[in-house]
Amino acid sequence: MVKIPFSLISLGLAASLLLGCASTENDNKSASDTQGANMTSPTAYVAVPKNKDNDLRLFYADGKLLKGSAAMDRMPQDADLTLWLAGNQFFAMEDVVRSFQKQHPDINVGVITLPPGLILKAIQAGGWRYQGKDYPGQPDLYGSVNIGHLKALKKAGLMDQYMIYMHNELQIMVAKGNPKHIQGIDDLARPDVRTSMPNPLTEGIMKFYAKPVLERHGIWDRISGGKECQSCQTTPNNWFTAVHHRETPERIQDDRADAGIVWKTEVLEAVRHGARVEGIALPPADSLVNEVAYAIGPLKTGAHQDTAMQYLAFLATAAAQDAYAKYGFVRAKPEELRPQSLAR
Repeated sequence: MVKIPFSLISLGLAASLLLGCASTENDNKSASDTQGANMTSPTAYVAVPKNKDNDLRLFYADGKLLKGSAAMDRMPQDADLTLWLAGNQFFAMEDVVRSFQKQHPDINVGVITLPPGLILKAIQAGGWRYQGKDYPGQPDLYGSVNIGHLKALKKAGLMDQYMIYMHNELQIMVAKGNPKHIQGIDDLARPDVRTSMPNPLTEGIMKFYAKPVLERHGIWDRISGGKECQSCQTTPNNWFTAVHHRETPERIQDDRADAGIVWKTEVLEAVRHGARVEGIALPPADSLVNEVAYAIGPLKTGAHQDTAMQYLAFLATAAAQDAYAKYGFVRAKPEELRPQSLAR
């Protein structure tokens, strides 16, 4: 299998993006419909947040696993397939990738799981910077919780097709036993409730899903304090995270927060690892269980076009859907599990 150097790919990509970048408007909240994503000119590679080794992994076909900078160093040479995926899948990816490798035992898989908005910026910039080192490159497949991100890549001439491959829903994470007796979205604006929320800049869960719910309940301004930032205190009662699925359970357990909006899968993962938290289920209008969809598509600049298509075909199998369902994700419908043309 011929591998194209990532540095050559990123040079071509940068030129394409500078000529073709555009913004996509939000038409509605569903990931299966058009939503906004801005493509603006970068000044440098995108910085991976600190201490994210578990989100940077290289799964070798022989069972070997590299993480962090070691994985980033070897991906250009060793990966036969590179996936950049919305970060809240990180806990499922070992099972998913190993299931794929059972069907394709000669393929090494590189995986980066970070907020999808951050990934979009890295695609635009042509690579990442981690622990003081630059890693130019592009994924073969990009997966987001917002199809608007993929449509932005379509406008930039970088992607032509996509597939919906699973679903999720919003819940409110609280301390075990729910000591503040939080029952629903409106309780998040109570003066006695401290919140830890995904930031609206890079976290798709907030930008495309939770924020519209909070706005519909009339409490967005009280929580955001008129600010859109990350790793910041927006009001005396609210903190916007950088990577919410790690920070929110930590802040709740450290008694720095009482509640936060997360994916249901993240509640289950935190509990699986012994966190003293639980989830408050929401009605469909607030959980968005009927709207939240994960979209994935191959980049035209990807170095491994054939293996990218093999992975898309794998996602439609019972093995892939079972691997995700094991972690609380909702299976996609058969009609969704087919590549479709990506409209502008």
